[in-house]
Amino acid sequence: MMKPLTIVAAFNPAPSFEDTLFSLARLDLIERVVIISQKPIHSKIPKCRVLVSGPLSSHETLGRILSEIRTQYLLFLLEERRTRIEPEALRRIVSVAESTKAGLVYSNYYEEGNTGKILHSLCDYQLGSVRNDFDFGAILLFSVAAARGALKKYGVTPSVQFAGLYDLRLKVSIGHPIHHVPEPSYSVIRAEGRDGGAMDEVPLQEKMFAYVDRRHETAQKEMEAVFTDYLKKIGAYLPPDRLAEVEQRHDPFPVEASVIIPVRNRRETIAEAVKSALSQETDFPFNVIVVDNHSTDGTTAVLSNLNRQYFRLNHVVPERTDLGIGGCWNEAIQHEACGRYAVQLDSDDLYSGSDTLQRMVDMLRRSTYAMVIGSYTLVDSRLREIPPGLIDHREWSDENGHNNALRINGLGAPRAFNTRLMRRIKFANVSYGEDYAAALRICREYRIGRIYESLYLCRRWPGNTDAILSIEEENRNNAFKDKVRTDEILARQKIVERMAREA
Repeated sequence: MMKPLTIVAAFNPAPSFEDTLFSLARLDLIERVVIISQKPIHSKIPKCRVLVSGPLSSHETLGRILSEIRTQYLLFLLEERRTRIEPEALRRIVSVAESTKAGLVYSNYYEEGNTGKILHSLCDYQLGSVRNDFDFGAILLFSVAAARGALKKYGVTPSVQFAGLYDLRLKVSIGHPIHHVPEPSYSVIRAEGRDGGAMDEVPLQEKMFAYVDRRHETAQKEMEAVFTDYLKKIGAYLPPDRLAEVEQRHDPFPVEASVIIPVRNRRETIAEAVKSALSQETDFPFNVIVVDNHSTDGTTAVLSNLNRQYFRLNHVVPERTDLGIGGCWNEAIQHEACGRYAVQLDSDDLYSGSDTLQRMVDMLRRSTYAMVIGSYTLVDSRLREIPPGLIDHREWSDENGHNNALRINGLGAPRAFNTRLMRRIKFANVSYGEDYAAALRICREYRIGRIYESLYLCRRWPGNTDAILSIEEENRNNAFKDKVRTDEILARQKIVERMAREA
């Protein structure tokens, strides 16, 4: 009788790769082990077949695998590190796949090292979990029937070298549930250096900005093409010609623009940020609104002193004590001193020159954009440039940026908004992703303009809100953005349905 599982893994010369496959091949649920290698190799692993092909992520390779295997499920190994799973846990994953009729199953896991074992929880999958770097852990179980059926029904994206697995996941998700097993089912073994730190982890900086790294441009274009096709198939794709223009009205505002700085406990950097904003040279009147969210570290005293020196500075302390960064933005844009345009500056960052505000507002004044986003340079606490340097989001396009925005994790900085529009839309009262949610809501309906030169210095330092996050905090942030995407996809599907009725 045929066993239910075929293991699929891309070849890795590290000893941990062979150790993992040896241990898995002995399990009684495993029928076959398929190693994907781009050149012939010899393997002593039991039940093993070496498939000489392109990368595992290519459609050609996935097509060959799906056409040749005979088991019910494919178990993909996604980690290069050693992975260990007990037979009962693997049976549990297979049982869940059978009972839920899931197209894909993934599980929480443990990370093990010299210092012990850490639970690595993962996010539940939802409609908005569409970013290509969604974390499924080290082991991913596909239903072969679901995969074949999805590709037969929705077709394949030809010549894809990097986005094949992403494409398969999205298409399977259209007609089948993606199920998250909440208990840890396996362990991933960390290789550790002499200091006890992990040797094989990708640096946080590199992970955060991988999607704008020019080295990944070809892969990102593939991901965008696959994702755009997926949006069309689920009825959430918005053609560029249906985006509205923002009406240029001349109703009175106290100034043309306001620089908005929400702050809580940034005594070390807030004065620099305020002075950077006040040093802007413009041909229009502007002011600075700092919303001091009940700081307790001396920030309030610094701002009070600055407020006495600069007439254009508005130091606002809200009555409410439950505000996140988004709530502080709402306080600022509703304030009587707020200008026609509201321009972002974080409390630990700086504008890169004295013309940043002028350039941002010029683009809003001379166009029909609802929002303008510039580019920024990553710097350390001493303002020295650090890799990857300029973050300019050149993946954006006027034709498809508003759709591709649902796939990526951010749209850049600095950001400038039409105040009248934002008073209607408002920001989510959270301290993570409020800017992303606002941008998605705007580009559902309006055009966004881009400036690709650096206008902004973004400090990366231990004080950043996302500098050192626990697994739980990172999951909470990711789940929030996934929920924003879910709501946004549902809203866009309604628009597409209405367009179809009116056609």
